[in-house]
Amino acid sequence: MFPQKNQKSQKPPWLKVRIPSHPNFFSVSSLLKTKKLHTICQSGKCPNISECFSHKIATFLILGDICTRKCAFCAVEKGIPVPTPREEIAQVAEAVALMGLRCVVVTSVTRDDLPDGGASHFKATIQAIRERTPGVKIEVLVPDFKGNKQALKAVVQTCPDILNHNLEVPEAFYPLINRPKKNYQISLEVLREAKLMGANTKSGLMLGLGEDEKDILLTFSDLRKVSCDLLTLGQYLQPTKSHVPVKKYYAPREFESLKNIALDFGFKAVESGPLVRSSYRAHQMYEALHKQNAD
Repeated sequence: MFPQKNQKSQKPPWLKVRIPSHPNFFSVSSLLKTKKLHTICQSGKCPNISECFSHKIATFLILGDICTRKCAFCAVEKGIPVPTPREEIAQVAEAVALMGLRCVVVTSVTRDDLPDGGASHFKATIQAIRERTPGVKIEVLVPDFKGNKQALKAVVQTCPDILNHNLEVPEAFYPLINRPKKNYQISLEVLREAKLMGANTKSGLMLGLGEDEKDILLTFSDLRKVSCDLLTLGQYLQPTKSHVPVKKYYAPREFESLKNIALDFGFKAVESGPLVRSSYRAHQMYEALHKQNAD
C-alpha cells in the first residue's frame, strides 16, 4: 500500500505554509508576549501556527519552556528548568478568557525534576480556566509522569474533556528518538489508566522516521487495546540539522488511507494529514467524540 520506507526527496509542496498576515495572528502573539506565556505552537515550531493563531487558537505550554528530557525529534529547549512562576496559572486562565476560546488545549514540558511531574500545576490550571470561563472545553496533553498513577489521577479528577498523551512513534523507533523502549509501555499504561479512571483518551503519532505499514498497524492495535478513543497522525518535520532526520514524506493520499484504516480499528475520530499535530482541530475531534457517545 505504501512506498518503500526510507524513500525521501525534497520537501514536497503540500508542506508549504502561508506567511502570517491575519490581524488575529499578531494580536494573539502580542497577548501571549504581554502575559509572558508560552505555547507549544511557538516552542515546538508548529507549521500550523499561522492558521491557528489567525483563528484565535493556541496550545498553552505550562511549567515553563525548558524540558528535562532530550528527545531527538522535539524543538522545545532542553536543560535545567527555572522555577515556574505561580502567576502562570492565572495568566493562562486570563488569556483563555480574553481570546474568547470555546475549547482550549493545555500541555507542558516534561518536568522530571518535580515529585509529581507537574500534575498539581495541571490541576490548578484546569480549575482556574473553568472558574474564569465556565463551559469551556479543555483538552490536556500530558507527559507520562514517569508512570506515577497518583499524579495522573490528580489530573483526571479535574475532569478534562480530553486526556491526550502521545506515543509519538512505534515502539521499535523509541531508541531513534532517544527514548528508552520501556517508555512505550509506560505511555500505553498512562492511556489505559486514564481510560479506567473515566477519561476520554487521545494519542498521536508522527510519521516519516523509517516506519513501515506493519509498525503503524501494530501501534494502532496497541492503542485500541487500551481503548484509546481519538488519534492524530502527522508528518515528522526535522526542526534543525541536529535533530533526527526525515526518512520519508508521506503524501496526503497516504494519510487519508491511514485514517480509514485507523477508523476501521475502532478509533472514534481521526485527524490525519501532513500538517496535523496533536492539538490540531481539537474542538472538532471533541464534537465528533461527543456525538458518537450520545448515539
